[in-house]
Amino acid sequence: MKTLRDVAVGSTARVVKLHGEGPVKRRIMDMGITKGVEIFVRKVAPLGDPMELNIRDYELSVRKADAEMIEVE
Repeated sequence: MKTLRDVAVGSTARVVKLHGEGPVKRRIMDMGITKGVEIFVRKVAPLGDPMELNIRDYELSVRKADAEMIEVE
């Protein structure tokens, strides 16, 4: 299983499935990360946390722990 955390900087990935439960999954979905959406990994902080993403024409920062819950292809 490949997660958003595994995607290289400068690459694009498509969301396959969201893992996690309840409020955590809801928060990820509220950020616009849903099944089928394309995510461009813009950059990653020096220590790897957070990741800066481009999604649905806006920029978003996501923590590593949240990125591991997002399965991509």
